[in-house]
Amino acid sequence: MKKFKRYLVTAALPYANGPVHIGHLAGVYVPADIYVRYLRSKGEDVIYICGSDEHGVPITIKARQEGVSPQDIVDRYHKIIKKAFADFGISFDIYSRTTSKTHYETASEFFKTLYNKGEFIENTTNQYYDNEAGQFLADRYITGTCPHCGNASAYGDQCENCGTSLSATDLINPKSTISGSEPILKETKHWFLPLDKHEEFLKNWILKEHKNWKTNVYGQCKSWLDQGLQPRAVSRDLDWGIPVPVKGAEGKVLYVWFDAPIGYISATKDLTADWEKYWKDKETKMVHFIGKDNIVFHCIVFPAMLKAEGSFILPDNVPANEFLNLEGDKISTSRNWAVWLHEYLEDFPGKEDVLRYVLCANAPETKDNDFTWKDFQARNNNELVAILGNFVNRAMVLTHKYFNGKVPEITSLNEYDKNAIVEIATIKEAIENSLENYRFREALKYAIDLARLGNKYLADTEPWILIKTDENRVKTILNISLQITANLATIMEPFLPHTSKKLEEFLNFQALKWDATGHADLLETGHILNKPSLLFEKIEDEEIEKQLLKLAKTKEQNNPKSINANPQKELISYEDFSKLDIRVGTILEAEKVPKTKKLMKLLIDTGIDKRTVVSGIAEFFEPEKIIGKQVSILVNLEPRKLKGIESQGMILMAENADGKLTFVWPAENIENGAEIK
Repeated sequence: MKKFKRYLVTAALPYANGPVHIGHLAGVYVPADIYVRYLRSKGEDVIYICGSDEHGVPITIKARQEGVSPQDIVDRYHKIIKKAFADFGISFDIYSRTTSKTHYETASEFFKTLYNKGEFIENTTNQYYDNEAGQFLADRYITGTCPHCGNASAYGDQCENCGTSLSATDLINPKSTISGSEPILKETKHWFLPLDKHEEFLKNWILKEHKNWKTNVYGQCKSWLDQGLQPRAVSRDLDWGIPVPVKGAEGKVLYVWFDAPIGYISATKDLTADWEKYWKDKETKMVHFIGKDNIVFHCIVFPAMLKAEGSFILPDNVPANEFLNLEGDKISTSRNWAVWLHEYLEDFPGKEDVLRYVLCANAPETKDNDFTWKDFQARNNNELVAILGNFVNRAMVLTHKYFNGKVPEITSLNEYDKNAIVEIATIKEAIENSLENYRFREALKYAIDLARLGNKYLADTEPWILIKTDENRVKTILNISLQITANLATIMEPFLPHTSKKLEEFLNFQALKWDATGHADLLETGHILNKPSLLFEKIEDEEIEKQLLKLAKTKEQNNPKSINANPQKELISYEDFSKLDIRVGTILEAEKVPKTKKLMKLLIDTGIDKRTVVSGIAEFFEPEKIIGKQVSILVNLEPRKLKGIESQGMILMAENADGKLTFVWPAENIENGAEIK
């Protein structure tokens, strides 16, 4: 393993349109903080960089909804996020923001460097334009009918009903969310980063030189590279963001995916005048901590940008995590289905490390994982209280009881004592190996094993019994127990920094550097200990029920019992309805569309003709079981190609609250072609 002179560690910039939740913490910030604290304890030259990502369409949408400016939105959430991180103990060296003067200058300069080198493609494309509002529309400002599942409220970038990624031009009957009018296609000029130009370099750099990356990261990169890379726009028509710094780019800003990662660079500039040694010296190891939704940007797009610029180093590793769910359901900001960090800190004062422990123990390192309040309670009570807290309390209390709070001498060592001392070093080495390889769950397990070792050692040796007959033996037992406690003060610091501080206070001892641990001589004989208190306290059922009740109320607000349907859509005229030609038809043939999850190709006898329809029903029905079924079909829908198949209509489906589809068909057989009025 190569030895580096210094480390640059970045954590994904949280988006400033809402607070930070436990999914963000488990996926990015807790593992990154553990890694950085470990490196600092090792005495490494390391800086830890983060900041708020403050540009992009979701922020403008939120500002429009609230009737305030985008700056008002980002100012509010930047303050909330920064304070929550600080209160929780995430130890950034700097927490910056992408609306800073330094960032505007850095991002503009980066763009101009690539522009002057001819690294961009200038291209004119057709984009939706709202004539009434007098502006081009970002994808999120356009809604319409999803061509895959028929959802009438799909966005221009994604259908949230079926999850399909879309282009705005894919939508049927698109409408502007700003004015409600039908947008028109209008030419607009943009600059593109030709990722295809860097494809061979990226294939070699990732697929050959970084086979050691986590399988989920490597696999996602390989999938993108195997499909072939395409040019990606670096500008967009928007009035919120960093202006594109070239002539002829009025009204255009840098696309947020382009400007956000440059935020790592601008934050480093604000932190230190020596920023270049962290970004341009090959003796620096750069590590990006991100969630899986950012893998492509940090492993393919940002490296391509850095390579095109020419003077920057590339990341050595990108240990991205998967997603954390909450009580079996996907965390959702829009549905308020989350445990927000700032609210947790209010509800559980002094229990920062309990959440750090649980999120690390349940970290979604290789697959999505689930946070439940019952597990949170169980891990606190059965592990932190019963193992770590219990051991420390017993070692401290017995020392105060038998030896007036002074570290007793070792009188002699038997084989069992020697094995325990060796185990301290073995566990420390295992933790170190796990941390170096970004296996934080495993590292935490080994760390708690050190407390388990202490508990077992005390339970096996029973000093509270031996004190009656062999005080010298008790001196040795408690000395070794206290040496384990002193090791815990250092070894636990990356995982549980607040707990480590408490241990230092109990022991009247400053935690050592990492390499000084793993031994049984950290505390000198006669060293005076302070009076201990409980390291952790049990969490009672009432506290957990309160949190579960809060989630239940959220779920009820999202799915009120009295209203099981979506709100009524806007009124239409009879003339609008009369334009729809809906007929009864019979399915003659059905087959799943290859390489798709949701699409099924149907041949339907409409009574007028026999035509092909592509429908997003494949997840709910088997082809052979629906042949012969009568359906309702909109026959005068403009034909549209889906996966290369021309679809000549749309069958009508009913969708319940959990997304299940059922056919809308006549109560009894009727001739094909019968009109539905």
